[in-house]
Amino acid sequence: MNKTPILALAPMAGITDWPMRTLCCEMGCNYTTTEMVSAMGYLTAPDSLHVYRHLLAVNKEEPSPAVQIFGHRADLMARAAAKLSDLGKFSAIDINMGCPAHKVNSSGSGSALLKNLPLCAEIISSVRKSTNLPVTVKMRLGWDDESLCAIELAHIAEDCGADMLTVHGRTRMQQYSGKADWQAIAQVKQSVKIPVLLNGDIVSAQSALDALSMSGCDGIAIGRGALGRPFLFAQISAALAGKPVILPTADEIIDTAIRHGEMMRAWKGERSAVLEMRKHMCWYIHGRSGAARLRTRITAVDSMDEVYRLLDEFRCLQKNPHDS
Repeated sequence: MNKTPILALAPMAGITDWPMRTLCCEMGCNYTTTEMVSAMGYLTAPDSLHVYRHLLAVNKEEPSPAVQIFGHRADLMARAAAKLSDLGKFSAIDINMGCPAHKVNSSGSGSALLKNLPLCAEIISSVRKSTNLPVTVKMRLGWDDESLCAIELAHIAEDCGADMLTVHGRTRMQQYSGKADWQAIAQVKQSVKIPVLLNGDIVSAQSALDALSMSGCDGIAIGRGALGRPFLFAQISAALAGKPVILPTADEIIDTAIRHGEMMRAWKGERSAVLEMRKHMCWYIHGRSGAARLRTRITAVDSMDEVYRLLDEFRCLQKNPHDS
């Protein structure tokens, strides 16, 4: 295992925008990736379309993220990679071969590529030739238990010039059910010379240490475990350094949630911030006393100031739980 493992925020659609990435980096995350970007959509979208400007927005305060692209045509993937590289604001091109969403798979993209390894090779090779940036691949163990292909795809990716792999320890058909198979990821790591990140079920500092020890991977990529919990990166960093793992206080959680909301409001405006921050606010308060009632109230408000007022009420409740 590396002395300084990569602590990555895994790309998540609708979630890993620059406010989320920035908060995680401040807490100890040292590698991030944008939300996934459709190669075809990006290449054909009119300049007036805001969606790609938002997807590709980078905060000057955050380290340069990788940009993730998805698609099933090698020529379009290569063209998108070249165009994105020319923007000069990304650290790597990440190829999505792991998204399990039906909308993505139905077009032959994401996890569906795991059923067509020759096409995977064509895409990786084409992207590699189109950019001077590092090229990485995010993948799963296979489409289902009858077609596990992670080791074979890892060899293909390495041979085609990929610089790093991120492996989610489930098949596409598992979606997010069951437990991530860290041992299977360890076998992928042992089979290639390029760095491999483990993804799946990293929810605490101890699970991070266990995953790194079991797999021998070069780092971990945290997805759902970081929802409402950018603090997790600080906890893992402390554990890796042999320091005490300190859980955030209610004040720290709420202050971070409010800061997250303010970054979103300054960026996208009041209406979009309210709509997008509802899910984040619910993740921040998850598991705490009174969270269920607050979730219901937050989904009914239409201003960030009202969200903050509810959070301040919630803050008082955490200090005086018997007042509920």
